[in-house]
Order: sequence, then C-alpha cells, then structure tokens
Amino acid sequence: MTPKTPNPLPRVFFERPTLKVAPELLGKVLIKQTDNVIIQAKIVDAEAYVGPEDRACHASKGRTKRTEIMFGPAGFTYVYLIYGMYHCLNIVTEQEEYPAAILIRGLEILGEDHSPGLPRRIDGPGRVCRFLEIDRTHNGLDATVGTTLWIEDHGLTVSSKRIQTLPRIGVDYAGDWAKKLWRFCLPASTPSKTRRITPK
Repeated sequence: MTPKTPNPLPRVFFERPTLKVAPELLGKVLIKQTDNVIIQAKIVDAEAYVGPEDRACHASKGRTKRTEIMFGPAGFTYVYLIYGMYHCLNIVTEQEEYPAAILIRGLEILGEDHSPGLPRRIDGPGRVCRFLEIDRTHNGLDATVGTTLWIEDHGLTVSSKRIQTLPRIGVDYAGDWAKKLWRFCLPASTPSKTRRITPK
C-alpha cells in the first residue's frame, strides 16, 4: 500500500476525559507504518482505564518505571507485556500527572479504499499487537506526529446505537471497578462472513 500524507488526531483529542475519548475512537483508523508497508485498521473495541482510583488501572499501584508514561502528555503509546508473551497497546489520555489510558482490544483490517468486503476482525489486545508487530520498542511513541504508529479520522461513521458498553475483561481482581461498563465495542461488520481472529 502506498503511504499517504499522515493526518494524525491532534493531542487535544486525547487530552479530554477518557470515558469520552474511548467511544469516539471506535471507527477511527489505527495506522502502522514501516519502510515497506503501511497497515490501516479500524478500531472496533477499546477499554478505558481512568486514574489512580481505578483499581483495574496500572497506575492504581503508584507511579513506577512501567507506568511513568501514563503520567505524561496525552497521545503517547503505553505498551506492556502480559503473561510473559502478549503485548498490549494503549493510548495515554487526559492531562499530565493524571494517569489514564485506553487499551486497543479489537481491529478490523481495512483495504486501501476502506471497502468493507470481507474485513478481517482481530479480537484481543495480544492478537492486535501480534498482527501489527508491536512490542515494547513501541512504548512511548508520540501518536500525534504521524510516524510509525498513529490514529486518523477517515470519516467512517459510527452510530452510537451500535456501540456496546460492557465490563472490562480480565480485571476481576479490581472488585467493584471490574463491573464498570468501560469497554466500548462494535459488532462485526459482516457477522456471517467476517473471518475472526480470536485470542487463545
């Protein structure tokens, strides 16, 4: 695919409250670019992690070397490893010193012209990072500058009626915070035909 002039979402988009940004990321296009290829994928599943009081948020355990990026400017990537094998991609949100981020849980891979056709849906943050070849070397990237990894608005319309709000996955340890409906996702574009890639 021929690279296009980047038009990343500005930092001000991510500086807003996380619970407003997360549903608005649905339908936006995540772009990964290397020297040889550019991949475009529609964001269809995202989870919000909101501040130090949110027991499901990494920052609830304090400011550490791992979470330092969450305390910085919005619009930067936060990539971490779970279970010693799966990387997870997050985008930092809110104002500096208030640690919050959005986990990218699911994508639909797009063609150059965004024709739905038979889009490949990738479910699960580990699968997302494996497909995009994202690892810890991508931690701390500024997603607002349009290099390597960024997010654009390509005018893909998302009806609020299609957005499902669900509890976050894998955070049972967080008590009542695990019940928060802070996961925002879209159903598959073509449920009967889409080939789904699910996490193991």
